[in-house]
Amino acid sequence: MIPAPFLLYLGHGADPLGIKTSRGLAEFRRGDCVGEFRSDEGPLTLGLPRLGIREAAALGARTLVLGIAGPGGRLPAELVDDAAEALEAGLHVAAGLHERLRDQPRLIALAAARGLELFDVRDPPADLAVGTGAPRAGRRLLTVGTDCSVGKMYATLALARGLRARGLSADFRATGQTGILIAGSGVPVDAVVADFISGAIERLAPARDDGGWDLIEGQGSLFHPSFAGVSLGLLHGAQAEALVLCHEPGRPHLRLLPGFPVPGLAECLARNLEAARLTSAHVRAVGVCLNTSAMAPADARRLCAETEDALGLPCTDPIAFGVDPIIDRLPCPAS
Repeated sequence: MIPAPFLLYLGHGADPLGIKTSRGLAEFRRGDCVGEFRSDEGPLTLGLPRLGIREAAALGARTLVLGIAGPGGRLPAELVDDAAEALEAGLHVAAGLHERLRDQPRLIALAAARGLELFDVRDPPADLAVGTGAPRAGRRLLTVGTDCSVGKMYATLALARGLRARGLSADFRATGQTGILIAGSGVPVDAVVADFISGAIERLAPARDDGGWDLIEGQGSLFHPSFAGVSLGLLHGAQAEALVLCHEPGRPHLRLLPGFPVPGLAECLARNLEAARLTSAHVRAVGVCLNTSAMAPADARRLCAETEDALGLPCTDPIAFGVDPIIDRLPCPAS
């Protein structure tokens, strides 16, 4: 377990989506966060106290979380410098990038000299098996998306909380660096060798017979040329009974790909259901989650209502309006 409290790293960038890991921790584990660290030119904030690294250490922080996610998961020089400063100040360092902390000799030496740990969250288990698609007991819901970074993790966490609030057994199954940091466990599915993706999800959400739900965090999008592979592996491995479609209104194109438009909701949902039926013949859509954080509340509610009418499914913003309409569509454990 990564030691808390955390100092959340926002770094030097200006892309709000690039700090989604730090933002997720601030949202779902705020009590474990002492503050945020950002450079002088960095315009982004999570509404936490802005602290220097040594200042945060003096206030009780134990781990600097490099909670950013840039294209390709690289570890640029300025992050290595900031991680080194954190180690010198007595903090552990955690990151979920594809480029590993443990591959930086400078950081390894500093951590060893000070008895500190480097936590690479994006390390998949070493003994994964290929998926089989064999039927397994249990209730599973998977979130899918029109694009990357549209709120799949937020929706999944909100659904898990909503089910537990009704006294039902529900477990959030993390598949990305942010979800793993929030939950404390999971499988970083985008770091799994392609042949083992579906098997990794079969292992993450194994058979269960208690009537409870596994809420599986989706990744990528079937329509995104860069990341569709991981989305398809998740659909096959999840063997989901229920899908929830996630979408951020107003995007002009797929993330990082100006030449590719965002798919329509109906088409996206149909494609995901078709792919999911390979391992779950009776899968069905149970709702739509919109990320309306950039919209006025009245406009957001109007769009949710219009989407409900168009698709015949409950539609909500899981953070702004809750997830009860979607949970109402799920069968109860005794059904």
